[in-house]
Amino acid sequence: MNIPDNLRYTKDHEWLQLLDDGVTAVVGITDFAQSELGDIVFVETKPVGTKVAAHGAFGTVEAVKTVADLFAPVAGEIVEVNGALDDAAIVNSDPYNEGWIVKMKLDNAAEVESLLSPADYSALIGE
Repeated sequence: MNIPDNLRYTKDHEWLQLLDDGVTAVVGITDFAQSELGDIVFVETKPVGTKVAAHGAFGTVEAVKTVADLFAPVAGEIVEVNGALDDAAIVNSDPYNEGWIVKMKLDNAAEVESLLSPADYSALIGE
């Protein structure tokens, strides 16, 4: 299972990468999540400009067999939705790069420290 060292993780299997500006983060679902969901056919998010609470739902991922909610790792505002998600299968093939889901402007960047480290996430999923 791919668990990049430069990301933080949630128990709900989302990942977050804090960008160099220190206030913007990229959010997606983990390799583990996409493999558990199976073939992803559709991703829907709340629109740009939406404020989301930490652990609040910001969208859904629809796979052939199920629909799963997407939860914000931290509080913030959606500032960009990945346009490449029109081909939702990209989340399966490249969940950490081309398959990112939203970019958020964080309310409090310090919240990132409360997320799981790569080692903690690895332990959570039994890797």
